[in-house]
Amino acid sequence: MKKFIISMMLIGSGSVFSQVSVGAPVQENSKWTFGGGIGVGFGSNSAFNLSASPRVGYRLTNDLEGGVVGSVSWQTSDYYKSTMFGVGPFVNYYFARSFYVGANYQHYFVDYKDKYYDYKYNTEENALYVGGGYMQRIGNNSFMQLGLMYNVLWKQNSSVFSSGLIPNIGFVVGL
Repeated sequence: MKKFIISMMLIGSGSVFSQVSVGAPVQENSKWTFGGGIGVGFGSNSAFNLSASPRVGYRLTNDLEGGVVGSVSWQTSDYYKSTMFGVGPFVNYYFARSFYVGANYQHYFVDYKDKYYDYKYNTEENALYVGGGYMQRIGNNSFMQLGLMYNVLWKQNSSVFSSGLIPNIGFVVGL
């Protein structure tokens, strides 16, 4: 009985490892990359936040990518309502397809309404994010990116953002 079980385990493990492809690498047809991230948040006083940040990039080399990223964010609570749009260029440098460093400039357009005081204002703000993170392969040429960025233009008393430090989770296809 032991020989039968051991034989079945060896056959089973052989079939699992036989799923690895062997041969010529897949041809890369395009240098374009696509991706981005989405977010949903909830908080006190009926706060709700929905955001999306699509991106389009172009691989300048195997390890260097540049492109354009956009962002849209909608926030509401019992006390305020806010809509924010942003757009700007980015550049990422990849190390061994496991880590990356990058920079991202964004110009934001902000529309804010205070429901309690019936006060409205529109403003614009610039942000220059620098940072990096880790990449996890989730497909043949698809990755999930986990990183941390810091807005070097952030000013505590005049920014619409509560902090200069931004964690990010996103996806990219085409690397």
